[in-house]
Amino acid sequence: MTNTSQFERLIRARISTRAFLDTPVSTSDISELLDTARWAASGGNLQPWKVYVVAGDARQRVIDAVRAKIEANPFEDENAFGAYPPKLWEPYRSRRFELGEAMYETLGIPREAKAERLGWMLKNFEFFDAPVGLFFTLDERMNANQWAHLGMFMMALMLAAEDKGLATCAQEAWMTRCKTVGETLGIAGNERVYCGMALGYADKDAAVNSLRSSRVPIEDFAVFDGF
Repeated sequence: MTNTSQFERLIRARISTRAFLDTPVSTSDISELLDTARWAASGGNLQPWKVYVVAGDARQRVIDAVRAKIEANPFEDENAFGAYPPKLWEPYRSRRFELGEAMYETLGIPREAKAERLGWMLKNFEFFDAPVGLFFTLDERMNANQWAHLGMFMMALMLAAEDKGLATCAQEAWMTRCKTVGETLGIAGNERVYCGMALGYADKDAAVNSLRSSRVPIEDFAVFDGF
């Protein structure tokens, strides 16, 4: 491909990074990312999102609180709705399954190694060792449209990070412990914690960061009419 734009390079380079260095990220760098992301599209200019940024002791408090809840009740789900619809149908079920298997293959964890797979999944709740975590919330009175606006804001933030040489991983796993996160950080009860995000510098030597998920061709999702 020739004459690739900077934007195209960024969006193709962005991945869900799952191994980070312990290199700190400055408050000023994070503020710059948020300052860029706040210009994301927002219907009616509601700008409905809130962001809670944790590092250091605050980050560890969240990790410890969630770990304690998992140890007490590993299968509890504090969220009112799941990350995916129940009984996910095709082709979405296969896409999700194939990505998971590709990740574990990259990590060298076979299917029968259930404990190792679970241990890896629990690293979500440590931000994959990233030094910074972010949590995104919406007022519970918002509707599905505002969830879409939040998604655009998050994507803008991830691309801004990529542009600055930083890496991210949006983590819906935190949804299952949304109440614990909210209580630990003193988030108001009317705010619904959607998900977390790991932020830091990618460990480029980590095998898991070599994983690149596939994308379906445009004819699988786009309909052109009148051309």
